[in-house]
Amino acid sequence: MNAFIRILLLTCVVWVSGCASINPSSSATAQEQPDYALARSDAHRGDTEANAPGLHPPVYPSEGLRPLTGLELGSQPVHALTPPADIWERIRRGFAMPDLQDELVSEREQWYATRPDYVQRMTERGSKYLFYIVEEIERRRMPSELALLPFIESAFNPQAISSAKAAGMWQFMPATGRVFDLRQNMFRDDRRDVLASTRAALDYLEKLYAMFGDWQLALAAYNWGEGSVGRAIAKNQKAGLGTGYPDLKMPAETRLYVPKLQAVKNLVAAPQKFGLMLPDIGNHPYFQTVDIRHDIDVALAARLAEVSLDDFKALNPQLSRPVLLAAGTPQILLPWDNATIFDVNLQAYRGDQLASWTAWTAPKTLKPAEAAKRVGMSEAELREVNHIQGRMLISAGSTLLVRRSDNTSQDVSRHIANNASLHLAPEVSLRKVVVKAKKKDSIQALAKRYRVSADQVAQWNGMAATSALQTGQKIVLYLPAKTPQKASQLTRRKTPAKKSKLARQ
Repeated sequence: MNAFIRILLLTCVVWVSGCASINPSSSATAQEQPDYALARSDAHRGDTEANAPGLHPPVYPSEGLRPLTGLELGSQPVHALTPPADIWERIRRGFAMPDLQDELVSEREQWYATRPDYVQRMTERGSKYLFYIVEEIERRRMPSELALLPFIESAFNPQAISSAKAAGMWQFMPATGRVFDLRQNMFRDDRRDVLASTRAALDYLEKLYAMFGDWQLALAAYNWGEGSVGRAIAKNQKAGLGTGYPDLKMPAETRLYVPKLQAVKNLVAAPQKFGLMLPDIGNHPYFQTVDIRHDIDVALAARLAEVSLDDFKALNPQLSRPVLLAAGTPQILLPWDNATIFDVNLQAYRGDQLASWTAWTAPKTLKPAEAAKRVGMSEAELREVNHIQGRMLISAGSTLLVRRSDNTSQDVSRHIANNASLHLAPEVSLRKVVVKAKKKDSIQALAKRYRVSADQVAQWNGMAATSALQTGQKIVLYLPAKTPQKASQLTRRKTPAKKSKLARQ
């Protein structure tokens, strides 16, 4: 039996070997076989091996190579290997949110279509940042519509600040910024930082989408707050109503928020439809990061990079003082080609010092004049560089930006660079007053009405002196308090008059 099995197995092996051999006389000719089965490259074999006995020369398709068209594999299209020529086409390919179509969208489309100059300025400003933002969004597999959100939030102005104290191109409130690790101190505000604020904004949007499972609701929460959207959904659920974005009762600003984004999306998708022209923005990086190892003046850094001060600040808008502190800002952004220029010029620099400013901590509560005398500066310069207005005292432990002496070479420590703060107290007794802005009120109008400076009002409320006010908006003022002495003097003046009147009776 075993001998029979061995003979049977040997017969099978011989039969399989014969099937594996190709007999040209009995098989299909090379020309009859499919192109994709015959077309092979000899690049990795060489001519010697290709012409070896028992091997046939390669057969190539007679019509040449044909481009592959997009195929549908499940739900994901297969695109050509050629990358998009510009950033706009790249954004269009990544659109993934459901479209919103209503009257508010149409109204915003017309608003943009009738303001081509505004659209041009806004998109040109965004040209510095769009590539980086799109890269981050694609890396996280998020809809590319989100790259257009800074158009809605700030018109792509990283220096923008709202009347509600939101700052940067992504418009973070101070408290929300701190939740997402955006540091805010006297030397920098990371809510304006291009890289840090983009990271925080996308982190926040991912969190909101995980909470609500809907991008329109996530966007509403980004504008209105996650708690507000959650309560609105719960209220509709209790009433048996829909819980989508169009179903919720929300403030007018939030109701218009997604339509604004949809309008910009439609504008980017087909600018010619609205008679608009988008600026050419290449599908390549605009900037790169450069390490900073020592404190350096902002103006000097811009000069060594051979870029204008405005362009330097546009890429590094988080800086709020005329000096870069290496311990707090170890990297800066520069246009791609200028990064190398900066390194070369920095190595060749032979000036006395890179930084002409440093930090100084007040040992006790001081008047600005006394502090200026201690650090060897004029009072006017000390006030200007540290934004000290009016009759204010510098509280003990406050950090001031001061001139660096010739014999000082030590950079500012990491602790001060990351935690510095300036606290001011009024020289005279003041009382806090909260007033509501009237229609057409402005910072200047309120300052004139209450006999204080516009800069003071702006500082007290954490906004710019040119910020617009909304009717009913609460504004904090500090006004001179009525002293007991004045009240007693008034009483003494009235008392004799009453006595004389009684005497006449």
